[in-house]
Amino acid sequence: MTMIEKASRKSPGVDPETMMAQSGMKPDPYDETARSIEEGEAQFHRLGWKRLALILIVEAIALGSLSLPAAFAILGMVPGVLMCVLLGLAAMQASYTIGAVKLKYPHARHYVEIGRLMMGSFGYHLFSVAFVTQLILVVGSHCLTGKIAFKTITESDICSIIFGVVSMVLLMLLAIPPSFSEIAILGYIDFASIIIAIGVTMIATGIQSSNQPGGLSAVPWSAWPKENLTFREAFSAVTNIVFAYAFAIAQPSFMDELHTPTDFKKSIQTIAVVEIAIYTLTGSIIYAFVGQDVQSPALLSAGPLLARIGFGIAFPVIFISGSINITVVCRYIHGQMYHDSTARYVNTKKGWVTWLALVSLVSVLAWVVSEAVPIFSDLLSIISALFVSGFSYYIPPIMWFVLLKKGKWYHRKNLVASISSAIVFIIGIVVFSCGTYASIAGLVTKFRDGAVGKPFTCAVN
Repeated sequence: MTMIEKASRKSPGVDPETMMAQSGMKPDPYDETARSIEEGEAQFHRLGWKRLALILIVEAIALGSLSLPAAFAILGMVPGVLMCVLLGLAAMQASYTIGAVKLKYPHARHYVEIGRLMMGSFGYHLFSVAFVTQLILVVGSHCLTGKIAFKTITESDICSIIFGVVSMVLLMLLAIPPSFSEIAILGYIDFASIIIAIGVTMIATGIQSSNQPGGLSAVPWSAWPKENLTFREAFSAVTNIVFAYAFAIAQPSFMDELHTPTDFKKSIQTIAVVEIAIYTLTGSIIYAFVGQDVQSPALLSAGPLLARIGFGIAFPVIFISGSINITVVCRYIHGQMYHDSTARYVNTKKGWVTWLALVSLVSVLAWVVSEAVPIFSDLLSIISALFVSGFSYYIPPIMWFVLLKKGKWYHRKNLVASISSAIVFIIGIVVFSCGTYASIAGLVTKFRDGAVGKPFTCAVN
């Protein structure tokens, strides 16, 4: 019997903690630890499958969906639709595998710990570097996007570095809640924001194309790739579609909070339908309305006024989706710092102080990197080609063969999973090699043309 229970029995109707203090009884540290653990476990296991689906969707969609019409302009309507559907199905197959691994190894709280399961200490450290680097760079990209949005909306002469700092602070504040179930509530606002922004862009570009001479029939779109298409251009467009499905890196972290882990399949089925539909419709419809001259993001094709309105509507997308990445990387680092301490639940003074310090540090670091590296956007493309291709495509098939497969791969019960995993693996390796080449080639061209920006500049590059 705990000391609190004893105190309660001695004086029924009196607050036991008050009675203990009056009588000079000291609280049992074990009781406090047990209570902290119980509260922490309850706090971090409140996520249902619907909120899991929502947070995975907003982790992936963001404003990247409005870059897809430009990808369609390069690839053509038919290849663009095929790429959206096929790459989406491949990403969902990989996501099923990640979920199955998480169910089998529930102690693997984050993606990096799956690296330990597959390759021991080396795999853990390799995945850790890739995991942290990718997420910090993505947060940096949201700082840049926020800066561009502020500059577009205000049309002011204020140095854009100030807008970058404001963006960083907003991202940091939204990342303070440590539980994904709390952040998922903001996901409803995020999702509504991007849907409205896409809708505004579609309506605006549709009206513009209808009012031009010749109407919609005069829009110069093509069912097939544009003329004189280079390999680099084609694969840059493909990688834009690949990155649109880049949610797998955070999936184990989100699933760790599920109160019913087996429900993850419902979440994957939901995001498969939602993301493939949104990406395919966004890319094809806006491309059909604007044609070859569609800009990226497509908001810019709606005209100056509507672009400002669209960026304003998309504000929650920029900052809520970006803050989720801060929370994911901080949860991993914080958990490693306090692996055997109740501070990992962020429900003690020590836990909160270190959590807030960590969120601030990651936010500032992401902003500094995005401003200090003149080739930041190109660096992000290269790193994403290297890491997203793995986290989302070619690593999950390896998980299946190493961690899930029972018996021979060609056994009747394994054959379908073996073939589908092999296909996803090949897709991932192609994206890894060709995407990296295309990103590096683009950077080389930028250096050759003298188009490299400067660090900490007031101009928006």
